[in-house]
Amino acid sequence: MSWHIEGTYFENCNCDMICPCTTSGLTAPADNGRCMVVLAFHVDSGDVDGVDVGGLTVCIVADSPALMGEGGWKAGVLIDAAASAEQAEALVAVFGGQRGGPMAGLAGLIGERAGLQTAEISYSDDGRRHQVRAGDAVEIMVEDFVSPFDPTGQGVKVSGVGFPAHPPAAGTAASSRVSAFGMTWDNAGKNSFSAPFAWSA
Repeated sequence: MSWHIEGTYFENCNCDMICPCTTSGLTAPADNGRCMVVLAFHVDSGDVDGVDVGGLTVCIVADSPALMGEGGWKAGVLIDAAASAEQAEALVAVFGGQRGGPMAGLAGLIGERAGLQTAEISYSDDGRRHQVRAGDAVEIMVEDFVSPFDPTGQGVKVSGVGFPAHPPAAGTAASSRVSAFGMTWDNAGKNSFSAPFAWSA
């Protein structure tokens, strides 16, 4: 069986703008001693083995060594409480990398699987500002950066990045609070990326 999903994503980590981890394909160290990141994916439309997963959101919370490519990540997954058991199983398989696709490459870097939780998740994206709230665990709002010298107003995009949600727009977090799976931080003012994605396998 096959699957296809598409939607929008954003992430916020504790690197300064612009995160060297993502822009180097995980071969350059983070700006700080560890990388603390949340990736939020909203599926606008999608089908996994005949299961409709449109309208649902997944958040991945991770803490890794500064050189992310070396592995040893601690990661947990927050699944939209609006998902049925069948939908949740499908999303976990895709975003956990078990069904192949882009997340399969990241799955091998996880040394500690911190768990899976459901949460009431709200997600919004107006093309410039991106916001997610997952129960009491995650509350983040980021905004893409637009250079005052850019007459197009299109914002700063990063090209040549291997992560398959592209081209990512660079920005910073207006607010960022995380307390999930034993990981707690506030990354307000720190790096963000956002982009549409369309994946299949």
